[in-house]
Amino acid sequence: MTGSGERPLRIVIVDDEAPARSRMRDLLADCAACLPLTIEGEVDSGRAVLALLAARAADVVLLDIRMPEMDGIEVAQHLQKLDNPPAVVFTTAYDAYAIRAFEVHAVDYLLKPIRAGRLREALSRVRSAARPGPEVLRELQPKPRAFLSAQERGKIHLIPVGEILYLKAELKYVTVRDARREFLVDESLTRLEHEYAERFVRVHRNCLVARHAIRGFERAAGDSGEGNWLVVVNGCDEKIPVSRRQQHIVREFGKDR
Repeated sequence: MTGSGERPLRIVIVDDEAPARSRMRDLLADCAACLPLTIEGEVDSGRAVLALLAARAADVVLLDIRMPEMDGIEVAQHLQKLDNPPAVVFTTAYDAYAIRAFEVHAVDYLLKPIRAGRLREALSRVRSAARPGPEVLRELQPKPRAFLSAQERGKIHLIPVGEILYLKAELKYVTVRDARREFLVDESLTRLEHEYAERFVRVHRNCLVARHAIRGFERAAGDSGEGNWLVVVNGCDEKIPVSRRQQHIVREFGKDR
């Protein structure tokens, strides 16, 4: 239970169904009698909670797992990029596999229909509970993320993976390029290659190009030691060198065009 000297627990509700959000508000009102708390907001999507948390702080997010566009486990991964990420308590309808995975990794969850006592128990320990790290969340959700995310000036920018033209390793970060601009993300190029093997192709040791974005190839003006082909990318003036080791993609993609 929260000590008398502690400020109220700041809570955000995330669920795409309005009745579920209303039910959660009622449960939190029941909990407030013995656990000081405030509801900082309620939203219906992962995109909306990221926008909300750019404007106000929260201690805990009650996060539905099954939502359109982006599920709750992916949302939790993006939330980790905030300067002060909130604790996450997942809410879910019965799914035996998911619940076993949560219990193995000591990830807190609430099983729908949620009971006030179980909610109060979860909230009473969020301040001291260990937060699941990126690797744990990836194990809970092995399918590819729908978005990558970049943190800029305290805000999280979502980048739809389907709009990315290329990914280029730059020291400890990866530059993500879409048709509008570049973003820097704290990711591993090798891990991204594994996660999106069907969507991107490696053209160089430091660069993956989206298969759909490859318009063709051009001969380079000279041989710089990296090979003599350049990838021509749709929606981008930049032409990307193909390394000698990856020259085979020129032949492979040429057959498809």
